[in-house]
Amino acid sequence: MASKQRNPERGYTLIEFVVVSIIIFTVSAMGMLQMMPTWRQSQAIAAMDQVKSTLRQARETAISQRRTIVVKFVGTNTISLYQVVEPANTRAANPYLTVIIENNVTFLTFAGETDTPDGYGMPTAPAGLNFPGAVGDMQFQSDGTFSDSNGTPTSGTVFLGVAGMAASETAVTVMGNTGRVRSYHGTGKVPTGWAQ
Repeated sequence: MASKQRNPERGYTLIEFVVVSIIIFTVSAMGMLQMMPTWRQSQAIAAMDQVKSTLRQARETAISQRRTIVVKFVGTNTISLYQVVEPANTRAANPYLTVIIENNVTFLTFAGETDTPDGYGMPTAPAGLNFPGAVGDMQFQSDGTFSDSNGTPTSGTVFLGVAGMAASETAVTVMGNTGRVRSYHGTGKVPTGWAQ
């Protein structure tokens, strides 16, 4: 009687491999979709830190060089810093520093977003910049104060976020009388909660 030999080295079939691969890719894609808001929020926090450090650098430069530094918010994602040239007391033609905010983060206010704890006011969505009553250029003076072009101390807020992702809301505030720069990120609660 002839006995059947079994093949002990039988491997996986192509169909089994394809099915397992599809399952792995599906689970990975679902995980990435779940992580997207967290990823966008981390991008917005990085942009908030970038804006905060740029404004602090402008203030420190104004104090250390004893000259006025003009801060221009250009478009939806750029900050340019200019020196005021003496003795003409005019803004330099070209910025000495231009910072482009990264990762699809822009100056942006979400509908329903509330003001920061500093309470400098809210712009109409989606503006993102709010310096109430300011005239002309915003600038840091040599004593560290933040003012408009008339020299009037002006407090305000730069709101940031990724369009369509309310969880990415962040803000940077500047106090006019002292030039103090603070940052806040949204807590994800409705109405907006803010944390430092």
